[in-house]
Amino acid sequence: MRIFFLDQSGKPGGAELCLIDIAKPYCDGALVGLFADGPFKNLLQQNHIPVEVLATQAIEVRKESSLVQGLRSLGQLAPLITKIIKKAREYDLIYANTQKALVVGAIASFFSRRPLVYHLHDILSKEHFSQTNLRIAINLANRCASLVIANSQASKAAFIQAGGRTDIIEVVYNGFDPKNYQTDESDINKLQEELGLKGKFVVGHFSRLAPWKGQHILIDALAKCPQEVTVILVGDALFGEQDYVKKLHQKVADLELQNRVKFLGFRSDIPQLMAACDLVAHTSTSPEPFGRVIVEAMLCGKPVVAAKAGGVMELVEHGLNGFLVTPGEPEELAQVIITCLQETEITATIANNARTTANGRFDVAIINQQIAQLLSSKFDNSIL
Repeated sequence: MRIFFLDQSGKPGGAELCLIDIAKPYCDGALVGLFADGPFKNLLQQNHIPVEVLATQAIEVRKESSLVQGLRSLGQLAPLITKIIKKAREYDLIYANTQKALVVGAIASFFSRRPLVYHLHDILSKEHFSQTNLRIAINLANRCASLVIANSQASKAAFIQAGGRTDIIEVVYNGFDPKNYQTDESDINKLQEELGLKGKFVVGHFSRLAPWKGQHILIDALAKCPQEVTVILVGDALFGEQDYVKKLHQKVADLELQNRVKFLGFRSDIPQLMAACDLVAHTSTSPEPFGRVIVEAMLCGKPVVAAKAGGVMELVEHGLNGFLVTPGEPEELAQVIITCLQETEITATIANNARTTANGRFDVAIINQQIAQLLSSKFDNSIL
């Protein structure tokens, strides 16, 4: 099956990392078309996946954009759509991996007469999207997509609640290669020395720095924890969120936590950094569609404390393979951190359970098989 994948981003976020795993089995007859250049293109090339940057300028429409802003973007989209329609005719189907890709892919699907798959990595709700963008996404998926793949039951439920068709949507979780999360003890020790983490109880937070990701909640919780607790923030601002980063630094200074919070920026050694932690925290204030970082931490054999909402509740069973806390409650988060610091045997058991769960449920081989079966059952006959 020859698949034309579309993605709006040049930067590797969760949806993009997921796309690498999905595209790999089809790389001999696939192409990933990007709407922006950047490090994601390099990652695809490193994985021997054919890739082409299709747009010469960034698409300015955002999740919160209005109808007027959306209409203004049509002019800049026209050359991109024309190019994609032409390329789509060389493939069996179009696979839209993001919402902007859905808009362009739906039009290309109509004119090229190629079926469309939409991979839904978002919770389609007013918390994350403007009413205009919500309506566009649902209408295009309903009318143009032969299949919608949701990354969690939470994403599927939000899609249906917003008016999405129940007969076209299936849930397939993100897949992970467990081998990528096996780390060497000497590397971990070296990393702890370099970062000054020896003798500390390290809580790691791994995501872009953005208000809804809730790093400020973790800093507030840290202020209520014993002195040996240290936080590392791995990630940086995207999409014009530098003001939030300044506020985080100011909060750290106001609470006199400069020696207990380390801003590490974007890093490529995520498994090693996770392995250097005693606990990984997820603190999103709005429901997360899936929670990729949570599964990664589980695969590293680390206990996770996560905000109890959205797809997260499908990954973590409180007290069995992790901890769940109320979103936006630093005191509750602090109490879990203190419990993990003090109850080492119970925490170790939970971490082992987490690794077993993640290995069993999210192995990329199993996930890719599920996607292959969906595509085969939907499209083999129509393509032949």
